[in-house]
Amino acid sequence: MIWPEMRDVLRAAKFLEGKARRTPTEESADLSEIAGGRVFLKWENMQPCGSFKIRGSLNKMFHMSEGERKRGVVTASSGNHAQGVAMAAKMLGVRAVVFVPSVCPITKRKAIKRLGGDTVELRVTEGLYDEAEAAAKELSRTEGLTYVSSYEDHYIVSGAGTVGLEMLLDEPELDMIVVPAGGGGLITGIATAAKALSPRIRIVGVQSVASMPWVASWQSGRVVDVSYSDTLADGLTGGIPQSLLDLARVRVDDFIAVEEKDIAGAISFLHKKHHQVVEGAGAIGVAALLSGRISAVGRNVGVVISGGNIDHEVLMRVLSEN
Repeated sequence: MIWPEMRDVLRAAKFLEGKARRTPTEESADLSEIAGGRVFLKWENMQPCGSFKIRGSLNKMFHMSEGERKRGVVTASSGNHAQGVAMAAKMLGVRAVVFVPSVCPITKRKAIKRLGGDTVELRVTEGLYDEAEAAAKELSRTEGLTYVSSYEDHYIVSGAGTVGLEMLLDEPELDMIVVPAGGGGLITGIATAAKALSPRIRIVGVQSVASMPWVASWQSGRVVDVSYSDTLADGLTGGIPQSLLDLARVRVDDFIAVEEKDIAGAISFLHKKHHQVVEGAGAIGVAALLSGRISAVGRNVGVVISGGNIDHEVLMRVLSEN
C-alpha cells in the first residue's frame, strides 16, 4: 500500500464534499468535568450510513478504474464499511458481494441490503472478521472480482483521514486525538492529517481487551497473533496488517485497551448525557477517558465517535445494566 500524505487527505476531502457529511466536533461539558480537561467529541455516528466508513468507501469506489468496476467488487466488513460500498455500488451500477461475520449485528446487515438494493449480494460467514475477509479474498481470486479492503488501501485511509482534518479545523488547539483502532485505516488516516497540521499532537488508539492486536504488536513492531472473544466493539475485531503497523509506528503515539464493562459504561454515558446512540466501537475512546486509561487532565482532547450502528436489543440491555 502506498502511504497517503496530507495532499491525499485534502483530495479526499474535496471529493467527499456533498457526498459525506461534515459532522460536528462538540465539547462534552460532562466528560470534560469528569476527565479534568476539555474533551471534544467528533460525532461520526451522524453520517448517512451511521459511521465514518462512508468516507473511505466512497473515496475508493469512485476512484477505481472502469475495468475494476466492470469486474464487480467483493469486500469483507464487520458491517459499517460495507454500507459505504453498498451505497457506492448502487450509485455506480456495480455488482458487489459483501462478506460479513456471523457476529455482524442485524442492524448493519439490513442497512447493507437497503443501501445496495439489487446490486449487492450479502454473504454471512461463520466466525469473526478474519474468516469473512479470507472468504472475500478467495472469491476475488476465483471469480476475478476487485477486492476492496476496509482498511489496507490508499484511498480508504485517505478518506478516513478527513475525520482528523475536520477535527483540527474545528478545534486547532487539540493536544490529543483518541481513536478507535480496528484494522487501522481510521487511526493512520487521522494521524496523517493531524500530524501534518499539528506535529506535536498525540494520536492514541483504543481497543477492547477482547481484541487487541495493536496493543500486543506495538512494542515489537511485528504483527502478533492474539486470541479473540465476544465484544461490544464488534466493529474493531480482527487482525491487522504489517503495512499499517509500519505506518502507525511512524505517525501514531500509543495504543491501549479497555475492559468490556468500560465500553458498556461509555455507551450508556453517551446515551444518557448526550442522547446519542453509539455502538461499542464508537464509544471506546470515551471508555478510555471514563476509566482513566487515558488522562485528559489539563489537555484539549478530541475523541472520535466512529459509529452508531448498534442493535436495539443490545442497546437496551446495556442501558438497563448501566
